[in-house]
Amino acid sequence: MSSLKKLKKLQRILFGRTTLIVLFLLIQIGYFFGIVEWLTQYSLYVYIAFDLFGGLLCIYIINKKDNPSFKLAWIIPVLLFPVFGSLLYLYVELEISGRLIEKRAGQFVRESKEYVRQDKEVMERLEKEDKLTANLAEYVGTKGGFPIYGHTSVEYFPSGQAKWKRLKEELLKAEKFIFMEYFIVEEGVMWDSILKILEQKAKEGVEVRFMYDGMCSLMLLPHNYPKKMEARGIRCQMFAPIKPLLSTAQNNRDHRKIVVIDGRTAFTGGINLADEYINERKRFGYWKDVAVMVKGDAVRNFTVMFLQLWNIWEKTALPYEKYLYQGEGEQLSGSADGYVLGYGDSPLDHEPVGKRVYLDILNTAKSYVHIMTPYLILDDETIGALSYGAKRGVEIVIIMPHIPDKRYAFMLAHSYYKELLEAGVKIYEFTPGFVHAKVFTSDDEKAVVGTINLDFRSLYHHFECGAFLYRNQAVADVERDFQETLARCQEITLETCRHFPLHEKIAGRALRLIAPMM
Repeated sequence: MSSLKKLKKLQRILFGRTTLIVLFLLIQIGYFFGIVEWLTQYSLYVYIAFDLFGGLLCIYIINKKDNPSFKLAWIIPVLLFPVFGSLLYLYVELEISGRLIEKRAGQFVRESKEYVRQDKEVMERLEKEDKLTANLAEYVGTKGGFPIYGHTSVEYFPSGQAKWKRLKEELLKAEKFIFMEYFIVEEGVMWDSILKILEQKAKEGVEVRFMYDGMCSLMLLPHNYPKKMEARGIRCQMFAPIKPLLSTAQNNRDHRKIVVIDGRTAFTGGINLADEYINERKRFGYWKDVAVMVKGDAVRNFTVMFLQLWNIWEKTALPYEKYLYQGEGEQLSGSADGYVLGYGDSPLDHEPVGKRVYLDILNTAKSYVHIMTPYLILDDETIGALSYGAKRGVEIVIIMPHIPDKRYAFMLAHSYYKELLEAGVKIYEFTPGFVHAKVFTSDDEKAVVGTINLDFRSLYHHFECGAFLYRNQAVADVERDFQETLARCQEITLETCRHFPLHEKIAGRALRLIAPMM
């Protein structure tokens, strides 16, 4: 690299948007510490006051309706650092921008309810077949706002390459509209090929709307990327752009991966729009990921899901009825047996739907629950469900990556291994590389494919989505892929755990203190 190119690269780093955001955040943190330092001038009175206030705050936190892991993560800093911990907690609790977004999101969820009403005949049929699964569908419909459907076909993709190929084929068929919503978008072979199709469809008069998470603007895409997309005829939004402000709202990222085409076809799963997801670029060995394509009645949920988030940032909200396909009941090309429930999970409604679906599968399983997840950062309730399932004779098997993308997350995951193994849970690591798939299968009847990891960030902080399949033919495809992936894994035993480096064991245990914030 020439000296001129090196200088330009250094200038981009020093004066880039990411550097400025980090700088402004550090200034705010420094200002926050400055307030604490100023208060120490009156240390005796301040510490007596904050000791008393911290005690009252801890009583409030303990009695608050919240996950015990989050309570503990706050009580420790409040007790150890009364001034700083108490001020930080008050700042987070009283944070205004997050409440404004929550209010606007709630408005669009309420407005969309009339478009996603549960079909009584479908529910009555499901209740006759399996009352427990009907109860789960009732919960997701009531608390999550998404009903369960019959007459839906599902195609499962065991790799990013397979999904990429099929996605391009389906996009070329679009006649009315294309909705796309992704967490990560990066220029390269995958995204460039899809963008070319989107431009072509926009020129043909197809309405194309694309939304991506604001985290991309830090490293992957320029901040003015939406304007560049608009110039190509593609309506584009950046969800929750990162701003140089200390704000809890910026922690609620859009982790969903959704494509909706003409209201007839939908895609979801773990696969983002970047070259590592199709193994065009090797970052952590072979990248194992999965997705599903849904056709038929259940596509309606994904259409509404997209519009709910799009309308948060839109000045004039898009009307739901314009985009909801009215051809329910038409003949589908694939098998449309069983039931499909597409569902979203929002951090703003304080109802952990994604977690509840996983726990329901664990608690109602008769024979097995097989799981693929990139991260294993668990609260006590999930640890209990996994352990109890194994103790009552259900085969619980978890596939994890062998090559991690985040070292701290890997050390944290290892800190749970011993406890789970002792309870009878089986853990394997995918030796060829990194597992990014988010998959549950159970008893040859149930499966979930979506975006929801087994960690606090996915289960509590992010906007997420998934497809719950019950007695649909694709369940067998998901389980078959699990077994084929398992054949490429090494089993983790208690002996394996004993050989983890001591510093990693200590770090993993220590990180548990702040796991809910990670």
